[in-house]
Amino acid sequence: MHPILISRGGLASYFLSWLLIGFLLAALFVFSDTYSWSLALSVMLPMIIVYAFLNLSTYYLCRAFPIGVTPLLKLVLPFLGASFISSAVWTLAGNGWILFLEAAFELQSVAEPYSRQIPMVFGIGVLLFLLSTVVHYVLITAEQARDSERRSYELRLLAQDAELRLLRAQIDPHFLFNSLNSISSLIVSSPDLAREMTVRLADFLRKSLHHGSQQVITVRQEVALITDYLAVEQIRFGERLKVEISMDEETGSLAVPPLLLQPLVENAVRHGIAHLLDGGCVRVRSSRTSQTLHLVVDNPCDDARPRQAGTGVGLENVRNRLHRLYGNDARVDVEESNDYFEVTLQLPAVPHE
Repeated sequence: MHPILISRGGLASYFLSWLLIGFLLAALFVFSDTYSWSLALSVMLPMIIVYAFLNLSTYYLCRAFPIGVTPLLKLVLPFLGASFISSAVWTLAGNGWILFLEAAFELQSVAEPYSRQIPMVFGIGVLLFLLSTVVHYVLITAEQARDSERRSYELRLLAQDAELRLLRAQIDPHFLFNSLNSISSLIVSSPDLAREMTVRLADFLRKSLHHGSQQVITVRQEVALITDYLAVEQIRFGERLKVEISMDEETGSLAVPPLLLQPLVENAVRHGIAHLLDGGCVRVRSSRTSQTLHLVVDNPCDDARPRQAGTGVGLENVRNRLHRLYGNDARVDVEESNDYFEVTLQLPAVPHE
């Protein structure tokens, strides 16, 4: 569709520009002592509106002969020919309009002064056609730039979405692998606990698969997920694993990526509590300051614990997901001491829709 016809504002601006040109042409007729102001406006304004409609066709001619691709000679000749034809049609239409004015309003000496100005009118028509061509080439270039930018943006979104899906998909087998190891260790020593853990694990996986298929969930839903996860791990560790969850009520309805805290809580259990003889407490907190959501996971740890290489994703996964989703508006801070480990996530406080 013609870009000028897409919006009313663009169409109005287009015809206002042509009316201004018509006013200038009327002034030219007045200052050359051809017509009075009233007669000059009566002649030129209808003529210029007709020519404005006629020059809309230059858009399709510009599309047929794209600049930068069409050879110069093949570009110049069609537009020169079209400008002569359009100007001739316009000039003859103007002559017909003047004859109508003479007959309808019984005016005298209207056609004869116009006939003396026909060469000038024809030349102006050619120039206006070529000017319209330049304007339409500019519009086409701007339209192509917008299309190219939109396609580039869509490709970036697709690439970002694919990367986010990959990062999120890596979490599930990572967690499942470690949970099955936990169940395996309980089958011989405590079959009843292994059975209970299997049931709780199945319940957790159903919920995580449901929430994991969404782009975002609420903080309340995310906290409920990690509560279920920690309930599974408490079967394995018993009294050694204590849980403390503190969620500010105003943060419950804010949006977060699903399974964002799960790798952090899992690391707190595997690399913190699991290496302490007396166990410890995994604490999860959420709070809000101004437009920022704060999520904190901390746990005690043994400085002498063996340093194990991860077999999947963890803290780096969380960093990557937040960076892909929020850019520089999100950050991950880690505080570590001899017997303490804390991860703080800061991301925009956006209500969940």
